[in-house]
Amino acid sequence: MKKMIALLMAGALAALTLAGCGDSDDENTLSVLNYGKYIEPEVLDMFEEETGIKVKYDQYETPEDMYATFKADAIDYDLICTSDYMVEKLISEGEVLEINFDNIPNIANLDETYFEFSKSFDPENKYSVPYFFGTVGILYNKNMVDEEDLTSWSCLWDEKYSGQVIMADSVRDSFMTALKYLGYSLNTTDEGELREAQEILINQKPMVQAYLVDEAQDEMISENAAMALVYSGEAGLAMELSENLGYAVPQEGSNVWIDSWFIPKTATHQENAEKFLDFLCRVDIAQLNFDYVYYATPNKALYETMDEELQQNTTVFPPQEVLENCEVLKSLDQDSTNLYNELWKEIKSN
Repeated sequence: MKKMIALLMAGALAALTLAGCGDSDDENTLSVLNYGKYIEPEVLDMFEEETGIKVKYDQYETPEDMYATFKADAIDYDLICTSDYMVEKLISEGEVLEINFDNIPNIANLDETYFEFSKSFDPENKYSVPYFFGTVGILYNKNMVDEEDLTSWSCLWDEKYSGQVIMADSVRDSFMTALKYLGYSLNTTDEGELREAQEILINQKPMVQAYLVDEAQDEMISENAAMALVYSGEAGLAMELSENLGYAVPQEGSNVWIDSWFIPKTATHQENAEKFLDFLCRVDIAQLNFDYVYYATPNKALYETMDEELQQNTTVFPPQEVLENCEVLKSLDQDSTNLYNELWKEIKSN
């Protein structure tokens, strides 16, 4: 964990991209595309040393960036990690290969619970392997926020926090808060419900200090705001750095997200991809990645080795009652995507 913090603070992860350009017919290679800051660099070295397979590793920032990169066809990626709704989109487009789970015996280390969640975007569990999971909630300053207010998303609209609220610069995440506050599904495509959510987001705008993504946790650590909409992993890291911070998932429910690996149809080294997936499911390797990323791991075998204090850290490992009250983001059809984007543009420009 200390290594992770040092790397994050120094911005050293830029060196992680190893050789991510170009393709090769060499059977001893593996081309991987993943979120930035989402794997312990030592893991790549260990895999290369143990297998002799050279990893070509590229990074991206958002699922939409990944989609654009993948669709550009510049590189034939063998393995990609991305978010639930984007996995669903690519499955629906016929862009994903079935995984041969016989080649991944260490898959037995993963908790079946997260394969059940994965059925919302991979109904037969044929195409994806869970990597990390978590929730979206409110990172708050204990000295600036009344904790009883955090039972509801209404706190983001409470005038006493005006100018002290950081919202996510993300259409689906920000709409989620309004939709759940109103009692609707975060996957609704009903125009009336979406316009109702838009109206309260516009009304909220004068209270919002900023719309941020990665910078939100830094602003909270610096005590520049009272609360921020963040992912649980960012909250867990921020709370490691400041004892004044807490994290809450309001009682109306939220988004439970699952980032998963899949093998795209462009893969030319599927067997190598499955070897890497098996490697990632090993307890010692999952431990290295957990220590580095500090998001909840679906690796039950690893979880069972953790000390009780970490197991009971409800920011990192959401309790069952929280998970049961959350929804997984679904991929939207093009008309619904356009509607969300149009409404979000109007909010930002209002």
